Amino acid sequence: MALLRARALYDFRSENPGEISLREHEVLSLCSDQEIEGWLEGVNSRGDRGLFPASYVQVLRAAEPPAPLPAPAPLRYANLPPGGFEPVAAPASSFHPPPPAQQHPQPQLPPPAAEPFQLPPAPPVASGYPFPYGGSPYQPSQGSDDDWDDDWDDSSTVADEPGVLGSSYPDYEHAGMGGGGGGGGPASGRYRLSTRSDLSLSSRGSQPGGAHLAHHHHHHPAGGGSGGGAKSSATVSRNLNRFSTFVKSGGEAFVLGEAAGFVKDGDKLCVVLGPHGPEWQENPYPFQCSIEDPTKQTKFKGMKSYIAYKLVPSHTGQQVHRRYKHFDWLYGRLVEKFPVISVPHLPEKQATGRFEEDFISKRRKGLAWWMDHMCSHPVLAQCDAFQHFLTCPSTDEKAWKQGKRKAEKDEMVGANFFLTISVPAGHPASLDLQEVESQVDGFKGFTKKMDESTIQLNQTVNEFARKQVTGFKKEYQKVGHSFKGLSQAFEMDQQVFSVGLNQAIAFTGEAYDAIGELFADQPRQDLDPVMDLLALYQGHLANFPDIIHVQKGALTKVKESKRHVEEGKMEAQKADGIQDRCNIISFATLAEIHHFHKIRVRDFRSQMQHFLQQQILFFQKVTQKLEEALHKYDSV
Repeated sequence: MALLRARALYDFRSENPGEISLREHEVLSLCSDQEIEGWLEGVNSRGDRGLFPASYVQVLRAAEPPAPLPAPAPLRYANLPPGGFEPVAAPASSFHPPPPAQQHPQPQLPPPAAEPFQLPPAPPVASGYPFPYGGSPYQPSQGSDDDWDDDWDDSSTVADEPGVLGSSYPDYEHAGMGGGGGGGGPASGRYRLSTRSDLSLSSRGSQPGGAHLAHHHHHHPAGGGSGGGAKSSATVSRNLNRFSTFVKSGGEAFVLGEAAGFVKDGDKLCVVLGPHGPEWQENPYPFQCSIEDPTKQTKFKGMKSYIAYKLVPSHTGQQVHRRYKHFDWLYGRLVEKFPVISVPHLPEKQATGRFEEDFISKRRKGLAWWMDHMCSHPVLAQCDAFQHFLTCPSTDEKAWKQGKRKAEKDEMVGANFFLTISVPAGHPASLDLQEVESQVDGFKGFTKKMDESTIQLNQTVNEFARKQVTGFKKEYQKVGHSFKGLSQAFEMDQQVFSVGLNQAIAFTGEAYDAIGELFADQPRQDLDPVMDLLALYQGHLANFPDIIHVQKGALTKVKESKRHVEEGKMEAQKADGIQDRCNIISFATLAEIHHFHKIRVRDFRSQMQHFLQQQILFFQKVTQKLEEALHKYDSV
């Protein structure tokens, strides 16, 4: 049997008995290449034997010389595919990706665990914020934090199944789209999600080979337009940047009429006209969910530890236990499914110290905020994946897997997601696109200003909390110590009438000591909740540039189609179909903006009230300590 070796891709610090630490680039000897729920056993370069995450290493066979180490690159580019991210500077029709078997001719260094394709995120805007502004918001949890070794997930994957967003970005392809096919009737658009880049860009406008999802009739326009005539010769162009959010979300394919699928009643997302414009239809059965009692649990006979949180949804009353990785899985599904909805970000991950009491408490509070926003959203709260997450019994492994697979095979993602949006009857063309564009631009300016102000407030509050915990406590206790020194000096006077004064001064010193402790503990009561809220909204603000980009992309296609109509190159009916589908995206975008403002007013009103109430209680405690010290002098 060939000697099995592996090269460490990342540093790993062991935290439990039976684990071993790894250093990046070091070569290990493997006892076996069979994973044990995401873990491998081997010996590191220091001779230590034990378990380590399989996603942290690359297995090397003895017969295969190790691939040369790549030049160091910034960590944020670690998720780029071989060949880099830069688009090829050639006409779209000349681009032919190699077949899947040839895409990786030699071993590559994959990131830990199977992750969706990620664009490199923008640099963090400020220290203390776990969410960078812009870029792709979802990065699955890595092995250092509640690893993907589990007892409810098996080794099967849906990445190779059609109709599922897996470990790559979606491809959109259509068949017989209007124009020069020779047919006189409307063309039938077809839409497929794939995890493989097996299509050339030139094939996107012709009949492609391969399997497709079955074409179903539904109430949304499929948009092909009539073929043959001179007016049909012009088509709305596709974005050259195939990595843009508008393309990856499926917004472009939907607007161009390439999405087709059967929409079940349970999948419909209704937008209604409220007093302030479009808004999501309220959840007829609102509920809340508490997150309580985080407990440390173990597996592998105590070799692997993790934290489980107790969830109690109000609409069922049945408690379930979930680990952070369960939250992380759900978040990934929601981000892929809802491109025009701001899915709240999860609290930051942490590789070390995740079993410390302070971190567990902070994460629980962050998850509580996350859960509140999930339950408060009319669309997210009713999502099947979220309901499965809340209601599936913790001990029913089979039921969990079935629900998980169902969510991962959901066909109403990408372009098909937009088919599920139902707008007010008789109003699909009632939105004034110029007014919509003005409203979206205004919101874009608002989010930019809010982002800047939340960064500034977070920095200020964080600095103030630091001063209270260290500086203020130290200064007040220094004053108290000085008062005690004066009292000790006075005690050298043996006069009876001075005893009361000595005791009063000593009590004053103790009062200042106690006030110092109050200052140190106070940020937990008032400032920390403010920073938790700011972090949550920083995540929302990071989502909206992509949401706005989808809507802007749709508006651009409408303007282009109108120009073709004016030039006599496109039939008005086909342009109207593009505008109707753009209106659907506009309705959803405005509904999401309305929900953001509504929930923002609720949250900041409640949090500012809590902050000021805690401040008042704090200064009342300080005043009480000083009054007690003052009364000690009455009997002197």
